[in-house]
Amino acid sequence: MSGDGASTGTGGTVHRGRVAGKVALVTGAARGMGRAHCVRLAREGADVIAVDVAGPLPSVRYEHAGPEDLAETVRLVEEQGRRIVSAQLDVRDLDTLRAAVEGAVEQLGRLDVVVANAGICVPAPWDEVDPQVFADTLSVNVTGVWNTVMAGAPHLVAAGGGSVVLVSSAAGMKVQPFMVPYTTSKWAVRGMAKAFAVELGRHHVRVNSLHPTGVETPMGTGDMSTSIGAAIARDQRLAPMFTNLIPVAVTQPEDVADSVLFLASDESRYVTGHEIAPDAGVTEF
Repeated sequence: MSGDGASTGTGGTVHRGRVAGKVALVTGAARGMGRAHCVRLAREGADVIAVDVAGPLPSVRYEHAGPEDLAETVRLVEEQGRRIVSAQLDVRDLDTLRAAVEGAVEQLGRLDVVVANAGICVPAPWDEVDPQVFADTLSVNVTGVWNTVMAGAPHLVAAGGGSVVLVSSAAGMKVQPFMVPYTTSKWAVRGMAKAFAVELGRHHVRVNSLHPTGVETPMGTGDMSTSIGAAIARDQRLAPMFTNLIPVAVTQPEDVADSVLFLASDESRYVTGHEIAPDAGVTEF
């Protein structure tokens, strides 16, 4: 792919990428879904602002990303021939996030897409959730998402419009057991998307929430899977609530990134205030 997001087919016709000329902010970009979003958008012509704490996460038991993971995301985007500005920061720190976004927009010239992807999950039965886990989950998954919109949306308004994608979960459309803090946070993100969509619509800024099923990422494996398994052992009647209608155990980050691309592109220019669910049908049970 050439540097301006265009490629030439066999007939000599120039095909531009689906988000060519756009700039996208992605949080939680060091690995997993965030990295997949960055690479997919870059492949279709977007420049990227990649943000991640790239360090210890509050309350979680799974292995956290590191600076080397964020550096790998940078390398993969540059491999697509696109520009990328990265920042290592905590999305709960609005001032630092806002300063990083403003600096990156100065370098890249604009901002058109905001993908609030950063989040944590600490599964446990309801009576084993401590106040710190609840507070940490809400601060990252809700306050961090709000901060991301507050840091990014003014630039979309200045650009004359754009797309905001708030990454929720299947747990934000139906109850998922053993995840009271996570489910609470993801329903809040769903409502936040609708609330922002109402007020930002007059600026041609679209806001939608994304609701994937289980995705094969570091967050969804290892200790997290063990914790869910232990919780299910206490009440096996609830196990079917995790069953996908399409017979797959998990999906891949790239599957979710395809939905992000659609929402980032002009193909969804009249889609706002909605839930987009690449959920393999898990919310139908």
